[in-house]
Amino acid sequence: MIKVYGIKNCGSVKKALHFLEEHKIQYEFIDFKKTPPSQEELELWLKTIPLTTLCNHKGTTYKKLGLKDKNLSQEEIKDYLLKEPTLIKRPVISTPNETIVGFDLEKYEKMQW
Repeated sequence: MIKVYGIKNCGSVKKALHFLEEHKIQYEFIDFKKTPPSQEELELWLKTIPLTTLCNHKGTTYKKLGLKDKNLSQEEIKDYLLKEPTLIKRPVISTPNETIVGFDLEKYEKMQW
């Protein structure tokens, strides 16, 4: 089963869910606010997604925490992602074949769902 991780009121998540529903693709939605990702899930995502892609450097949480001005190690960034899941770029979509981040219509249309 496809898993979509994110926040319901996020614009990119809404677009992704609309795409999946429009194409009759079944999925399970996991709300970051109710169920933050585990360290195991994060490590699994990071096997195929660079940390710089997974961390949303443009988001409100990143700016609010002042992370731009901090010289953080990879491990410190991972810790922040686990403590503050709204730092994770959304949506994270995990399929049996791959994990992707963000809404990209062209990529979605080419995927093997």
